[in-house]
Amino acid sequence: MFRRVMVANRGEVAVRVLRTLRRMKIESVLVVTEPDQDLSYLKMADRVVRIGGARNYLSADAIIQAALDEHCSALHPGWGFLSENPTFARRCESARITFIGPSAACMRSMADKAVARETMTRLGLPPIPGSNGVLRDLDAARSEAERIGYPVLLKAVAGGGGRGMRRVYRSSELAAAFGEATGEAATAFGCPDLYMERLIEGGRHIEIQVLGDGQECVVLGARECSVQRRHQKLLEETPPPGIDQRTLETTFARVKRAVAALGYRGAGTVEMLQDHNGELWFMEMNTRLQVEHTVTEEVTGIDLVEWQLRIAANQGLDHFPVVEPKGWAIECRINAEQAELNFQPTPGLIECFDMPVGAGIRVDTHLAQGDRISPHYDSMIAKLIVHGEDRDKAIEKMLTALSNLQIKGVPSTVDIHRRILTHPQFRSGQYDTTFLESAMDQMLGVEAQK
Repeated sequence: MFRRVMVANRGEVAVRVLRTLRRMKIESVLVVTEPDQDLSYLKMADRVVRIGGARNYLSADAIIQAALDEHCSALHPGWGFLSENPTFARRCESARITFIGPSAACMRSMADKAVARETMTRLGLPPIPGSNGVLRDLDAARSEAERIGYPVLLKAVAGGGGRGMRRVYRSSELAAAFGEATGEAATAFGCPDLYMERLIEGGRHIEIQVLGDGQECVVLGARECSVQRRHQKLLEETPPPGIDQRTLETTFARVKRAVAALGYRGAGTVEMLQDHNGELWFMEMNTRLQVEHTVTEEVTGIDLVEWQLRIAANQGLDHFPVVEPKGWAIECRINAEQAELNFQPTPGLIECFDMPVGAGIRVDTHLAQGDRISPHYDSMIAKLIVHGEDRDKAIEKMLTALSNLQIKGVPSTVDIHRRILTHPQFRSGQYDTTFLESAMDQMLGVEAQK
């Protein structure tokens, strides 16, 4: 096992990794930029290295040099920033620093979404029907749209988070949408290339958690992630309610074969979209730990960060424990945002932060009273996770936990989470990616009357 590991990230994910490193008695080195240098979570690390300005969590040069200076044998990238950058992973390996994640080649094959579609098709995991490869130009886009049939969805091959994405309902809209998506993709990702999919409106966003050791793959269940705003998840749960178990088991088997055939190492998430016929289609693979990995940990009892470390240290999955998921878990992402203003981020000083405690309640956060949420980074305050015997008990436990969560100084999404959890459509378990958008005005109207 590694003696000293660099945590090349910030905030809540840094705390998550530091917690496991401390439990495993592995020395930790944490990088920090100027906006974060006064936050209270830094004391969790054995060593803290300053790497300059706000954007330097994206500086491969600064991070690799810090890892070399601190004699780190491995580096955990967390999520976001450089975590899915194959060039960074390759540079770590060239510097003889173990990148805790898949190989650069494997990461690259999934980073390009058009290549990922082709790869997974070959490996028996069919993607959403769409274009074969990158769209060369607008004429190619027109031809593919006619073949696929409107409505279609333009997506950036290097994309994520909804950027470089446009819905197109008729041929007259295609030219403008193609230009907008190309420009946005070039600005956001440095790559203007697009591909096209059939637009499945009202689908369900289902994630499948995997671990691979380069030869074998373990599937650790599925998560329901359809509560989203602007393609960003707000609440997740596991198992997904109302999905036929046979459908899940068939999909798990396909995913297991495909991920093993990739030679994938580490934790990863296969993202699927379920259409109105109940069919699950491959969308993309995230070659890292996910924000919402917590709900999987709660029902399986598996520390996914620990297994990332074990696999990176060349421990195989042949001794992986038999896992039988128990109960139900829900995660609410508590952000410093104003839901009534289209979830506008609102950074500021946290004047009061009292967290709920109790059996089956988990709070993952890097903040404490007196800390400041920076305008330079995401607006997350905490992730509130609960585990219950079944879905109804988990929902009730989450509602109680939200009532006991006290945050002052900045607005938060606590109230809108309460509205979601008590909404009849959510309670039924029959909701999809259009749920929050369609129910938002009603939920905000209820709040306004209070």
